[in-house]
Amino acid sequence: MNSDTFENTITFPDPVAQERYLALVGIDHIKERVAREASIILNPSSIEEWSKKFYKEEISLIKLFKNRPPLFIFSGDVGTGKTTLAETFGDQIARSEGVKITLYKLSLNARGSGIVGEMTKLISDSFEYIRNEARSQANSKTALVLFIDEADALAQSREAVQMHHEDKAGVNAVIRGIDSLNDLPVPVMVIMCTNRHSAIDPAVHRRSAVTFEFGRPSKDQCQILLKTYLDDLNLSENQINQLASMCVPYDGLTYGYT
Repeated sequence: MNSDTFENTITFPDPVAQERYLALVGIDHIKERVAREASIILNPSSIEEWSKKFYKEEISLIKLFKNRPPLFIFSGDVGTGKTTLAETFGDQIARSEGVKITLYKLSLNARGSGIVGEMTKLISDSFEYIRNEARSQANSKTALVLFIDEADALAQSREAVQMHHEDKAGVNAVIRGIDSLNDLPVPVMVIMCTNRHSAIDPAVHRRSAVTFEFGRPSKDQCQILLKTYLDDLNLSENQINQLASMCVPYDGLTYGYT
């Protein structure tokens, strides 16, 4: 495995990740849902225990959740918190579920240098590395996350007329890789971030258990952000309200700040 394949690796719990996670304000509704949905994948024993506690057996619904594709897509504008949440949500789950979680961030070097077959091999090798890591940690309370930022660069729709054969082969490798993560000794999931949701290949979309939409903040969310980060300036409620009003579409401006 080329050392440049993964930009970095983070093992949770991690104090720096926790600080970055807590600093994400104004998107609590997304953070809470990501934590709930990801916990089911990264700690499947939790829903098994829930079922046995309330129904004395593992009900059929549990199997449905356990068989969902281990893929989440984070979609939205640049600057809306996608990447930071993708890089840090594992810390919240590691702490709440008592699971050691390791995140591998796939480098865009996985696109290769343009040599025929290189990108496909790099992507395939990346998924193989993750599978081997999962097998090597069998019988331990651990889970793995593969994070692919700017996912449209690797999983662009194969329906694009101008798409090169090598790119199509790379998308096929991504799809095969996602499909290969089921039935491993420890849970593995994939997080894809994109600000071009429509560019992602339909077959990848179909494999997404959940797609989270990150929008530009509303006025209420801007007020939360401003109160949090300008607290030591002792601004009045009216001043905060005025600033928040200028962070969203106003006076003919059709878009707000990220």
